[in-house]
Amino acid sequence: MNLRRAARHRANHKVIAESRRHGDQYIHIVNISAQGFMIDNNPGYERGERVELRLPIIGRIEALVIWTVAQRAGLQFERVLRFPDFQVLLDEIRP
Repeated sequence: MNLRRAARHRANHKVIAESRRHGDQYIHIVNISAQGFMIDNNPGYERGERVELRLPIIGRIEALVIWTVAQRAGLQFERVLRFPDFQVLLDEIRP
């Protein structure tokens, strides 16, 4: 059973994310939805950790680490992205 609430879109976007525990780290977003995203180079984030990043169009936004597996991690945005903004963001970060 797939419990995802929103369709994922492939992405290829490196961005600096800030966390209390790890400071500033580059992360690589490989897929994204209006509710969250997945990275493939987890710098050591653990479930429950909060990070802040700056996305094109969206600006600064916080996200919560929901899961981690090996070098991958799934994060949920603090708020759902508005559809028009999300569409423009996709144009910027798709591979």
